[in-house]
Amino acid sequence: MFSNDVRSAAVAGMFYPGEPRQLATQVDGFLSRKLTAPATCPKALIVPHAGYIYSGSVAASAYGLLNNFRDVIDRVVLLGPSHQVPLHGMAVPGSSSFETPLGRISLDVEGVRRVSELKGVAVRDDAHLREHSLEVQLPFLQRCLGEFTLLPVVVGACEPGDVAALIESEWGDAGTLIVISTDLSHYLPYVSAQAQDQATARKILSLQPDLRGEQACGCYPLNGMLLAAHRRDMKIEVRDLRNSGDTAGPQDRVVGYGAFALYEA
Repeated sequence: MFSNDVRSAAVAGMFYPGEPRQLATQVDGFLSRKLTAPATCPKALIVPHAGYIYSGSVAASAYGLLNNFRDVIDRVVLLGPSHQVPLHGMAVPGSSSFETPLGRISLDVEGVRRVSELKGVAVRDDAHLREHSLEVQLPFLQRCLGEFTLLPVVVGACEPGDVAALIESEWGDAGTLIVISTDLSHYLPYVSAQAQDQATARKILSLQPDLRGEQACGCYPLNGMLLAAHRRDMKIEVRDLRNSGDTAGPQDRVVGYGAFALYEA
């Protein structure tokens, strides 16, 4: 099932810098914001996936929580929505590693093999080839964690229970971090986007697994995570909630971004 192929970076130079030193400097700049260190390591993060000038600082508000846990986390289960190919169910890659300008990340081949046997999961390299929702998370993870293995899942239309089953199957111990990639509202006027994103954030903080696409483009992976979190009585906090009108863009048509951290009870 698996090949020796490397999934090369598809949006380097577009969503984030393609030159390694410039990329590392930009990510480290986002992560340099002083945060109160949590007593325990987050089990899951919810982070945005736009171009770094738009959402990088929002994502960093969650990734910065990992600063004291570099030696704890050695595996990341990463789920994000499909933007490039029509997809029902979930897709894992057949490649053995993903590459960014900062280097290669080895895939958790055994984990990929396990989840490929679950309901609604298929091996589809085409779903990963040009997908940015997963790729933009990788440089942050590389700078925060150094070496780790990756289990990447592109999520299309599917039931929250199916996504929750995959997450539960790969929950692992303290060394496994789950990352959900999603933006929030799209192309609303600034004030309207603020109101909608605040309402969406309240649903997320209540662990309600019934979000729709107009509320979060990654609603399918996000709903699965929220269902799993509800079942486990997880604690959740909002780290940042802004939009492109706050970061780098006009305010007539904005995209919303939120960052959240979840902790085991």
